[in-house]
Amino acid sequence: MAFALEPPERLARTLGETYGDRAAGWLAALPALAAEAVAEHRVTVERVVEPGGRSGLVLLARRPDGAPATLKIVPPFAAPGLEQVALAHWKGRGAAELLGTGAGALLLERLHPEMSLRSLPEAKSLLEAADTVRKLWVAPPPEHGFESVADRTARQAAAMRSAAAADGALAPLVTAALAARDELCASAGETVLLHGAFRQGKVLAGDRAPWLAVGPEPVTGERAYDLARLARDRVEDLVAAAPGASSTRRRVRRLAESLDMDQERLRGWALFRAVESGTRALTLGRRQDAEVLLEYASWL
Repeated sequence: MAFALEPPERLARTLGETYGDRAAGWLAALPALAAEAVAEHRVTVERVVEPGGRSGLVLLARRPDGAPATLKIVPPFAAPGLEQVALAHWKGRGAAELLGTGAGALLLERLHPEMSLRSLPEAKSLLEAADTVRKLWVAPPPEHGFESVADRTARQAAAMRSAAAADGALAPLVTAALAARDELCASAGETVLLHGAFRQGKVLAGDRAPWLAVGPEPVTGERAYDLARLARDRVEDLVAAAPGASSTRRRVRRLAESLDMDQERLRGWALFRAVESGTRALTLGRRQDAEVLLEYASWL
């Protein structure tokens, strides 16, 4: 039997922007889907996590023995199977532990959603983030089915070219970002399993370990790609600061040094990922977000 729930605003907005009509149908069916998942996993729901994730409904729950857990219900078009494979492969090392699957849902170790690395001072948060993400960089499992960085960014590059064609002011940054991407893909020398969407907000406080990652969008490729999204965390603070450009470059250098990584490769992926996010934000009508991201990219 379905129960009443309202999808969090952030989830509805993000799925709608990304998947359109498919998202609308899934969201309409979500109460029934949630009830099915709750029954199959035999959990008691405590509450919906707000604002929650961007790819699925997150519920805090209790297992039959009273142990806390998290139930994440993800639409089939958001490839929950890939997240499941990645979490199972990590086996709780650096990431939330996968406790069970079924009914379009993942049963996960309970973390503390109200406390992410964003709650820490910036310097401390970046240190903890680096310590967490390095645990995730392992050889991918055989026959994994994960997309490669080269394939993922090739799709994104096509959308970036279209955005630049529609708005000539974007052309210089898009051209620089695409050139960086081509060079990086051509010279990549390692292939590891990556989180794919790693940032401070994706690392939550836990009981089994101080900090654990959640919400992977797994991909295989070089470590610098994963670190590039982290490099622009709290980008609004960087843009607002008087020495924003020098602070940005200093952060890239420090992150690269902390993980024994080539600074130029990190800078190149940070440029590509910021321009990709900025052009996508423009396409979706989020002009303020786009301006911040593109200004950040210009400093790289």
